[in-house]
Amino acid sequence: MSHRVSADIATIGRINAVPAILQVICETTGLRFAAVARVNESSWTACAVLDTLGFGLEVGGELDVNTTLCHDIRTSHKTIVIDKASEDEQYCHHHSPRIYKFESYISVPVFRTNGSFFGTISALDSRPASLKGSAIQPMMESFARLLAIQIESEENAQKTEQALQKERAMAEVREQFIAVLGHDLRNPLFAITAGAELLVQRLQDDKSRAIARHIHTCGRRASQLVRDVLDFARGRLGAGIPVSLQPCSDLHEALGHVASELQRVHPHRQICLHIGNIAGVRCDRERITQLASNLIANALTHGATNEPVTVSADIHDDVFILGVHNLGDAIDPHTMAQLFLPFSRPLDSKPQQGLGLGLYIANQIALAHGGHMEVMSTLEAGTLFSFRLPLRQRASHAAPGD
Repeated sequence: MSHRVSADIATIGRINAVPAILQVICETTGLRFAAVARVNESSWTACAVLDTLGFGLEVGGELDVNTTLCHDIRTSHKTIVIDKASEDEQYCHHHSPRIYKFESYISVPVFRTNGSFFGTISALDSRPASLKGSAIQPMMESFARLLAIQIESEENAQKTEQALQKERAMAEVREQFIAVLGHDLRNPLFAITAGAELLVQRLQDDKSRAIARHIHTCGRRASQLVRDVLDFARGRLGAGIPVSLQPCSDLHEALGHVASELQRVHPHRQICLHIGNIAGVRCDRERITQLASNLIANALTHGATNEPVTVSADIHDDVFILGVHNLGDAIDPHTMAQLFLPFSRPLDSKPQQGLGLGLYIANQIALAHGGHMEVMSTLEAGTLFSFRLPLRQRASHAAPGD
């Protein structure tokens, strides 16, 4: 059996209407054997069978097409109807009724929607039956047209599924490549930044120290990009961003350090801190500071340049809430729907640095902790990103690395 015929059998097998069609044919005609067959120049192959006659063919069963009347149908493209073969002027001496011992027979051609011949829908019995001139032939021809549409629909669905599976496999390979590449880049980048930092301390002239500082800044930026790529790959490959949950006694200081670092990078901007008593929050300190850094950087990039960025953190009703607020234009609905997707950027003409992964990674960190992100944005009130972490659920939440 050829691969093409095997594929056609599988296609027919996935069409739920086929068993019902064969059942209706048998009940309407009184014939005890009905089948959908794939017919080509050399073979007749059963794709679906309903057999109460004991004819002996099952799905996948093959006949020499030259021994069947379907060979004639394949050539003429016309329906054949026989009430009683032994008395039929045209078929009483034909070898097919004699070989397969049938008296009554009906078979209609099935064409694909592009006009090519697929096979037949056939029914037969060892007893004679009144088939000619009845509504049975147009009914079966209608079934043949319906089957053609179903075949095309199923084949298109399979092509789509195969293309999707191929694309998923390729996407996974790409993401694994990104993860490996990012991992291998970390060590040389660390050496570059550490070496540049040492040069800043030891060089004497201002010009050389300025060059060393520039190398150090570029190295740290490249390291951050690599970290973002690794976090993206972890999130997309299904393992998720790993977190190690521990009671954090110095979270207040850690958030202040993040704000201070970004303030040095943006000396002309104002970052205001409002941090309550958050000592002892069970979280991954490094990941929470990464989340905060991403949110603050986003606010500095997209907020009004003459207005402050406000960072708040506190516990309300057993929920740890970390918020970053900025004034400026409201986020439009189209952008709002894609905020936490990877590589998403606002649809404006402003040049943007980075990969567009900051908010995606912040959201992944929130999910890894068992929390979630919220966004509110209006022209009057500005934009507020909030990370909300229920503290009562911490004891039952098991996170990677916990």
